[in-house]
Amino acid sequence: MAIKPAYVKKTGTLLMERYPDAFGADFEHNKDIVTELTNIESKGVRNRIAGYIARKQSAQTAEA
Repeated sequence: MAIKPAYVKKTGTLLMERYPDAFGADFEHNKDIVTELTNIESKGVRNRIAGYIARKQSAQTAEA
């Protein structure tokens, strides 16, 4: 079953809005936080969401 990019973006954006200080640019840290904050059982989906958040956080850091 394919992972929809819209689902990854929507979930990642929602998590970043609800928990703005919980995430950073580190993928491994984000992976653990996504596991704690969601009930996503699929490792692939969790990793995609954590990677999306890491990319967004590093882009925000680069802009500042």
